[in-house]
Parts: sequence; C-alpha cells; structure tokens
Amino acid sequence: MARAPERRAGRDRRPPRGHAVTTALGRRLRQPDGREAVRRALWVTLAGCTGFYACTYGLDDAVMGLYAIFGCLPLVMFTRLPGGVAQRTRTLLAALPPALLLVTAGSLLAVRDWSAACGMLVVGFAVSFGSVGGPRLAALSVAFQLFYVLPCFPPYAPQDLDSRLAGLTIGFLLTVLVDHLLPAPPPADPYRLRLAGATVAVAECCAGTADGPERAGPDDGRAAADLALDAARPSRIPPEERPTSPSARDRALNHTRAAVRHVRDQLERLPGPGDGPRLRHPEAAGLLRRTAEALRPVAAGLYGGEPPPPADGLHRHLASFDAVRVREMPRASAPRLRQDAVVRAAAEGAQLATTASRIALGARPGTGSAHPGEPFWYAAAPTPLLWWWRLRGHLTPRSVHLQNAVRLALALAAARLIAGGLGLEHGFWVLLATLSLMRTSAADTRTALRPAFAGTAAGAGAAALLLLAVGDVPPFYAAVLPLVLLVAFTAGPLLGPAWIQAAFTLVLVLMFSQLASPDWRLSAVRLLDVLIGGTIGALTGLLAWPRGGRGELRRTLADVLVEGAAVCRAVTGLLCGRPAPADPLRPARRAVLLAEASYCQYQTERMGERGVDPPWEAALVAGYRMLRGGELMLIRHRERAGGEPLPEDAAAELTALAERVTADCLRAADALRRNDAAPEPTPDTAPDAYHADDSGTLRCAARRAAVTDAERVLLTVDAEAWLTGVAQDVARLRTPEPV
Repeated sequence: MARAPERRAGRDRRPPRGHAVTTALGRRLRQPDGREAVRRALWVTLAGCTGFYACTYGLDDAVMGLYAIFGCLPLVMFTRLPGGVAQRTRTLLAALPPALLLVTAGSLLAVRDWSAACGMLVVGFAVSFGSVGGPRLAALSVAFQLFYVLPCFPPYAPQDLDSRLAGLTIGFLLTVLVDHLLPAPPPADPYRLRLAGATVAVAECCAGTADGPERAGPDDGRAAADLALDAARPSRIPPEERPTSPSARDRALNHTRAAVRHVRDQLERLPGPGDGPRLRHPEAAGLLRRTAEALRPVAAGLYGGEPPPPADGLHRHLASFDAVRVREMPRASAPRLRQDAVVRAAAEGAQLATTASRIALGARPGTGSAHPGEPFWYAAAPTPLLWWWRLRGHLTPRSVHLQNAVRLALALAAARLIAGGLGLEHGFWVLLATLSLMRTSAADTRTALRPAFAGTAAGAGAAALLLLAVGDVPPFYAAVLPLVLLVAFTAGPLLGPAWIQAAFTLVLVLMFSQLASPDWRLSAVRLLDVLIGGTIGALTGLLAWPRGGRGELRRTLADVLVEGAAVCRAVTGLLCGRPAPADPLRPARRAVLLAEASYCQYQTERMGERGVDPPWEAALVAGYRMLRGGELMLIRHRERAGGEPLPEDAAAELTALAERVTADCLRAADALRRNDAAPEPTPDTAPDAYHADDSGTLRCAARRAAVTDAERVLLTVDAEAWLTGVAQDVARLRTPEPV
C-alpha cells in the first residue's frame, strides 16, 4: 500500500501527449522520410511563396500569383517523380505544355456548368487512364487534374487567360529552379540493381544445385534466391521506380525478371538439400554450372548499366548436351529424361535473360520482327506502337486502370455539377477534396475520410480563430504564410492524414485571405467543401467497383489460368502439326498484364481482417510457367526443329497429356472464381500421375531416338517436362496461403 502514491506519482510524471508527439516527430525527422519531408517543405515554401509574392505584390496581379503558387503546390506535394534532379527537370519541362493546355481548356469551358463538367469527365478519364504509361505519368496525374480544376470554376474570365498561363509557367520554372538549389536527396536505387541482386542469387543457386551438398553445403542458395526474387517483384517496388512504362527498356527489364524467375522455378524441380542424390549424370551438372556462369555477366551488366555479352558459350554447351541426350536416350529412364529436360529449360531461361537484359541496357538485335509472336518483338517496334498496344491491353472492364479512371472521372464530373448547381464559394475545393481523398476501394476511401474530416475541422477552427483575432491585416497573413507552409508541410506528412488536412486548410485560408477581405466564414466554407467532396468520392466508390484491386484480382487470375490452358493446348497442337494462331501466347500475355496490375494495386490497399487468402502468387507463377515454357517451345519449334511436326505416336501421347493439364487449369480457374480451394485431382490427374516412370510420351520419344530427327525427339521430351511442371504449379493452388 505504501507504494501506491509512488506509482501514482510516477504516472503523474509521464510526459504530456504534446511532448510525446514532439518526440515522435523529432525521431521521424532524423530518418530518411523525415529529411525528405523537410526538403519538400522547403521546396514548396521557397518556390511557391516566391512566385505568389512576386506576382501578387510585385506585379500587382493576384490571378498570376494564385496560378504561380498552384503551379508549384501540386508538383511538389502530390508528385513523386522517379530519377534524380536532372531527370525531374526534363519531366517537369515536358509536362509544362500539357499543363498550359489544361488551364486553357478549364478557362474556356467554365462558361457553363455542364460544359465544365463534361470537360472534367474527359480530362479526368484521360489523365487517370494515362497512368498505364508508367510512373512518370502516374505521378503527374493529380497535378494535371488540378490544372484543369482550378480554372474551370467561376468567374468565367477568358480575358485573364494570359495571367493564368504566365503564372503557371512561373510556378513550373521556380519549381525546377529550387529543386536544383536545394541539396539533392540520395537517389533511389534503380530497379535494375534489385534485378541484378536477384540474378546473382539465382546464379549461386544454380551453382549450388550443380555442386551438391558436398560442395555447396546444406543450403544451396534456394532461400536466398527466393528472397532476392521477391524483393524484385513490381509490387515490392515504390510506384515511382517500377518498370511499368510501355518502353522497350521497361518491357525488357520485366522480361529479364521473368526469365530469371523461370530459371529458379526449374531448379525447384531438381533434387534439393535432403532429397538424396542430386543430378543423375555429370553432363547435367556441367550445364547447370554453365547456366550460372551465363547469369553472372547479366548481373554484372545490370549493376554497371552496360549490356552483357551474348550467351554464345551457353548455346554451344546446350548443343553438346543435346547430343549426349540423344545418344543415351534409348537406355535412359523416364526420371532422368525429365530431369535433363528441366536442366535444359533452366539453361534456355538464362539465354532469354541474357538477350532481354541486353535490350534493357541499350543493345538492340541486328534483325528481328516487330510481330508480337516473336519473343523480343518489342525491341524492333516503334514507340507509338508500343504505347498503342499497352493502351489497348487495358481497354477492358477487367483492367483496374480503366476502373480507376472511370470511377474518378464520374466522381469529379458529379462534384463539378453539384458545386456549380449549389453555387458553392471556392467550389474547386470540393473537387480537390474528391481528388485527394478518393481511393481505389470503398473501404480505403471510407478509412481516409475520418482523419480528413477531423483534420479539416481542426484546421478550419484554428484558421477561424486566427482571422477573428487578427482581422483585416493582409501583411500579417503574408508574413506568417511561409512559416506555416514550412512547418505544416514538414510535420504533416510525418504525423498522418489528419495533420496534413489541418495544415492544408490553414495554408489555403491564409493564402486566400490575401486575395480578398479576410472573413472567418472562409474556414466554414473550406470545411463544408471538404465534407461535400469527400462524400461524393465515397458514394462514387460504393457504386463503381467498390472492392478495388481485391475484387478484380480473383477474376484476372482465373483468366490467367484459362488463357494459360489455351497456351498449353495451342502450343502442343502446333508441335504436333495442327494449325494454331499466329501468336498463341498473346491472350495469355494480356491476362498476365491485367493480373499483375490488379496484384500491384491490391498490395497498396487496406487488407482488413482475413484468415487465409487464395494462393494469388501461386496462380501468377503458374501463368509465368505457361508463358515462358510456351515461348521456349515455340522458339525451339521454329528455329531448331524446322517447323516439322512431331512423330505420330509421340504426338498422340503429348496431346493426351496437354488435354489433362488443360482440364486441370480450367478446374482450378473455376474454383478460383467460386472462391473455393482448387478441387482435389482425380487419380489420373494427380501430380504424381504425371511423373510415372512409364510415361507414354517419354517411352515414345525413347523408342524413336535412333530412327528419327534428334531435334524433334528432344522437343517431345522437353514439351512433356514443361507440361508436367505446369501440372505441379496448378496442383499447388489447392492450398490456401496464410496472410
């Protein structure tokens, strides 16, 4: 009992909440994100206030001053451009002409509410959908929207268009200038460095698998390779650094990652630590070592930014390996034939990685076709064509990019009509609230509204008290605006959304108090506009694709399995002499593109409470296996087997196997759509059934090894290995993944 007062006194000595917030803020300021917040606050204060004061007070043009500061604010506060200062400068200067065009369109369409709303619908959709063009356009999306929103409200004053355009230009130029004057932040590591690390890890895994436990130790590097590949996934990369543009460079980086992933997937099918004997003959181990040696120059090129040399040595080793396989095939067992095919597929993946990385780092093939049926078609395609194919690929209701664009455009157009119909003062604040608070799912939008409304109310209350206390003294507001900008935009991003809204509300009230007679009711207008704008965004989110990326991911992954099943059937048919589309992989490529976009968005959304998730990653891996394997089969068929069909008996066995795998893929897709675990396979479709030692396809290939063309015999074996690998991947979909 005697210690109770001491405990109570200890509780009384605890620091107040304000001190705890200050301490937390101090810790955050010493971290990288804190230093970045300070730099951006300095950036927006110096560039924005310089333009605002110079135009408003120096040139006595309040319109020009308003557009000068609003030419800076969105570019600094809502934009995360990739690259260093020089690259940001080029991007911002290239963005100036479209920004001037948007201000002009907004000024001219403000003549009627309906014309302004129609323009908002078009601009909102076009700018948002343009984010499929990569991180730069996605980063500038909010800024471009605001450049149309600001002038599309009354007063309709086309005679002020020259002041608006001049102010916006001044804001852009000051933004670029201050970016050069401030200390440059440490540049983010380019994506190619992460990819280089993953390539090194997979190369070491190759070498460890070839050497066996005696030399590689109990861990042959598989865990390290998995971690490195996971770090190189687009969903793990900050949005501004993702290789998501339609350019040949970014396509080649993604192709390199997929090829390296393919190598790692093949190693998973070979004996690992504790699985008993490793590779069944030294030629396979030797080819794996050559595969590792081929991947190391790829990694070195990605680290240094220089194209690696072609993998000619690996090509020669593949030819020697095939000669040994043909010679020993009549007496080889089915497990050995399959294992040799897996080792060969890993080596072919390294060849693909070499060529793709050369394209990504600036080398271009001497010859090639821009036809999408070719593996590296994008290297020879003109840039406008690459853009068209990317836009066309997302022009479907299954694309989250299209869904986001439609949702946002409808919300902004509705907000413009409501703000104009109600005659709201500072109606553009309504659209600003809709744009800044709307998220890709209804749950995320609802979550964002609570702190936004609370922060706006707090900021509006503080601004109202300040206006009542100071009154009509514009010099005072001009003096405190830079300080408030600096403090607010330093602390706001570190302390959370409520602080950001409070800071932004206070900044807007201080700024507009210098352009008109100060009135405490301006704070109430700001609060009302945010409430209306946020509510419009929330209602639109409830009506248009409310589940966001999570709701679409299930369907797009099911489409991946369906189109992958079609790849298995079409490629096998082509090998067996049946007609097939000119590019049988094209639908599967599009399905994977849409699924990857859904998965990346899903990773950014609020997860909520879930026990288990369907195996999203396993479904994507199955899709990659179908694509990469089908790609390799088509290359072999066209370039090495001369396009001749397989022998009849082997073709019949391979066709039957492809039909079984196709049926498994379709059942798994149907189960995924129904939100079920994939059904248990029947005995004739279980994964073990594909691995029986008396595999009909392999027996047919072995019988014909001595009497038919060697390339077609090897193609039969390798096609069987590809299809059984797909069957294994689909079988993994039966097990839900814990979150």
